[in-house]
Amino acid sequence: MACSAASTALISSNPSSFPAKSNPPIASAPFSRTLALPKSFLGLRKSFQPSAPRSFSSSSSRGTRSRPSFSVRASSELPLVGNVAPDFEAEAVFDQEFIKVKLSEYIGKKYVILFFYPLDFTFVCPTEITAFSDRYDEFKQLNTEVLGVSIDSVFSHLAWVQTDRKSGGLGDLQYPLVSDVTKSISKSYGVLIPDQGIALRGLFIIDKEGIIQHSTINNLAIGRSVDETKRTLQALQYVQENPDEVCPAGWKPGEKSMKPDPKGSKEYFSAVA
Repeated sequence: MACSAASTALISSNPSSFPAKSNPPIASAPFSRTLALPKSFLGLRKSFQPSAPRSFSSSSSRGTRSRPSFSVRASSELPLVGNVAPDFEAEAVFDQEFIKVKLSEYIGKKYVILFFYPLDFTFVCPTEITAFSDRYDEFKQLNTEVLGVSIDSVFSHLAWVQTDRKSGGLGDLQYPLVSDVTKSISKSYGVLIPDQGIALRGLFIIDKEGIIQHSTINNLAIGRSVDETKRTLQALQYVQENPDEVCPAGWKPGEKSMKPDPKGSKEYFSAVA
């Protein structure tokens, strides 16, 4: 049975500096609950109805030779990539305590990996959540914070964290789990399934300026790759530090990048051929 779960900057990377902690009730016994899952939760979701296609125009005249910009901000329409990340403030669980998380607190400070998952106490979801936690230090070294989000309450998050991994729980995590009980965050990022009230597996990489630079959305039964998330983050940071270069398919740190012009690209192709 497959699981189903799915501007600007957030909390400090130092766990001791997370704001506004309050003491939650202590669970004296393992938490359990029975989920009534909709039938479509187990399979693949119907395809979305596409919006009207956007048109693009070039301001360059035919006789003018100028290098195009490969770092752009999109219009106010979808997709979210290239736009300011929708801000939010919500309760979360971190270090078995309740805290407040506000995305805009990260502006100018950190990159953010923001990922949505469908529900607590399910199946694929804990494999993703614990995988990001186990490799949190790798993202910390890249000046990046990680946030998980679902439509569950902070009480559900807390109970799941307090459940041992061998029993399908999470154990202690290195980053916060945000509660989106109003579903407003999931809706603003375009991952909410309205007729089920849960989020698709959306993942967004937000840069230090609060701009969404990457997004992936998996259907409910398909887990995500921490390796590919980290590789994409590293490619993003590289091109932001080297704005006259672009990263070809599968690029990893230390590999050859490409100049985005006819002459420079030939140098790349001849080197890798």
